[in-house]
Amino acid sequence: MGIKKAKIIRAFGKVLFLLYVGFLIYFLFVAEWYGRTEIAEDYRYNLELFKEIRRFITYREQLGTFTVLANLAGNILIFVPYGFFISMASRSRGFFKTLFCSMGLSLAVEIVQLFTRVGSFDVDDILLNTIGGVLGYILFVICNGIRRKYHVRSRKKR
Repeated sequence: MGIKKAKIIRAFGKVLFLLYVGFLIYFLFVAEWYGRTEIAEDYRYNLELFKEIRRFITYREQLGTFTVLANLAGNILIFVPYGFFISMASRSRGFFKTLFCSMGLSLAVEIVQLFTRVGSFDVDDILLNTIGGVLGYILFVICNGIRRKYHVRSRKKR
């Protein structure tokens, strides 16, 4: 791959990351369809691990499939791009770095939600977001392995 093409791909990656961060901020703090328009009078929080996950699974019939998937799978999927991008952007990438960065960002989001009273602080969300970040890292490792394999093959053909 030429230097010019690599620069274009990096620039495209940066633009995608900025769009993702904008989407993340909008979705987590502003999105009307997810009930982010009102500020609660009291602080809402869950400090018991698996409490909300169990509640969503237990009451899945009453809540509906969409609500359960939006909460459980959504909290995972929303952080997959973060795990991918943080691994792609960093020179010193690794599983634990991605794990702790994903957990740190998720914790920061939950703290902001607690103090602004938009949403709630939930340790289950931190767990699910961190899993999403790690899945993003795994996706990056797979894509990077395929890219390297292709790059080595194309060099051998020259």
